[in-house]
Amino acid sequence: MGRTRKRSTLARRAIAASAALVLGGGGLVALNAYASAGQGWNSNPSPSAPTMSTIDCPDVGAELTEVPQGVRSDVDRELATLDGQITVAYQRFAENRERIAEDPQFAEQQILKPLENERLVILQRIVALIDREGEPPRQIERMAPCTLQADDEKGGGNDGGDGGGNGQGSGQAGNGPEASDFVDITTVQPNVKRPRVRSGASRGSFTTNCGRNENGKFNPDNVIVAPGVSNGAHHMHDYVGNQANDAFASDEDLADGATTCRNQGDRSTYYWPVLRLQNGQNEADAQADGGGNDQNVGEIQTPAQVTLKFEGSPVSKVTAMPRFLRIITGDAKAQTNGNGNANASWSCTGFEDRQLKDKYPICPEGSKVVRTFKFQSCWDGQNTDSANHRTHVAFADRGGRCQNGFRAIPQLVQRIVYDVPPGPGFAVDSFPEQLHKPVTDHGDFINVFDERLMRRMVDCLNQGRRCA
Repeated sequence: MGRTRKRSTLARRAIAASAALVLGGGGLVALNAYASAGQGWNSNPSPSAPTMSTIDCPDVGAELTEVPQGVRSDVDRELATLDGQITVAYQRFAENRERIAEDPQFAEQQILKPLENERLVILQRIVALIDREGEPPRQIERMAPCTLQADDEKGGGNDGGDGGGNGQGSGQAGNGPEASDFVDITTVQPNVKRPRVRSGASRGSFTTNCGRNENGKFNPDNVIVAPGVSNGAHHMHDYVGNQANDAFASDEDLADGATTCRNQGDRSTYYWPVLRLQNGQNEADAQADGGGNDQNVGEIQTPAQVTLKFEGSPVSKVTAMPRFLRIITGDAKAQTNGNGNANASWSCTGFEDRQLKDKYPICPEGSKVVRTFKFQSCWDGQNTDSANHRTHVAFADRGGRCQNGFRAIPQLVQRIVYDVPPGPGFAVDSFPEQLHKPVTDHGDFINVFDERLMRRMVDCLNQGRRCA
């Protein structure tokens, strides 16, 4: 699956889409009649057609900022069960579009209410787990109900701006993306601003070469968010660096794992959702978890280039990262959660002073698609992880300073380049209900540098040297 293949010409087929209004979750929302699997893009979308709908459930994990260490893994597994319930409910939603169009109450009575009841059981389990060792969360049961969400309500979706339009064409899986998720990069104004570099800054850089996943290591696990849960991500990840990473990998497994990194002192794991070409072709996972079973289909693209660079702080020296520090950047559920934690950056080679958060770029001939992840660069000085996998690290403020007693650490910047045909013909893997939106893009990192190499990195950054 990771081998290099000759790409097919991007198929473009007209999609005849019908729409219906669905009553559910407290209001009228729009529901697309999606293209069936194997269909491509609508080259002449109707501007009056409604946008897609999805299932919107409160993100319980994001709210659990205090979970006793002894039950975190158990709680994470219960949270993964909630994700699985949403996936099943979304599939039922998608399979019953015609029935819902005829009977708007079907969604409420046969999909949303049963989902609420299932979620309530899991939420009660989470309360009981936390109650064993600490103060249980209050009123968490209120997060059980889910609603139906119009495509553009939260995630910065199809607003028709920036040349996107309001297209009805839907991706190969039938649940996105659509034409309005793309924008011509040449129409975007430069928008990248960097903090002013001040005296005392750590001006150096350290680059680690870990390849492009040429050996095709994929799985739909996420050992940070859902340890011990197969298919915890419900989408496929590319992995470079540590080769022991799956849902069941312990810190010891990672420490002993083989690495694709040229410098064997870096056994860190770097992973992100795969990008697929929506060309009518399928992969070996077309009927597997993380792939077709989760509505992620299309030809997986091996990156043309992957750059993993660590940069310093514009205002201070940096301190070493602790070993096994875990960092997630971006939000895989941004389409329903909103943009609060979204950190997607899409662009094209030659135009990287223009970064897109909620649109995929259409690059001109000769230019390649670029995904950039700038990870959090401030650490609380104590924890390698946190209950919601976010609060132990933070972004620097606009001036480049760490706040609230956090200290500056090397900032990982991942740059991933793809050679794909020009036009709206690709998508990142996502949770099914997230509709393959560009705003859901995210990256994951676990630091498994040995102490000697980490010291060298810190010295390079603090002394203003460029090292590799």
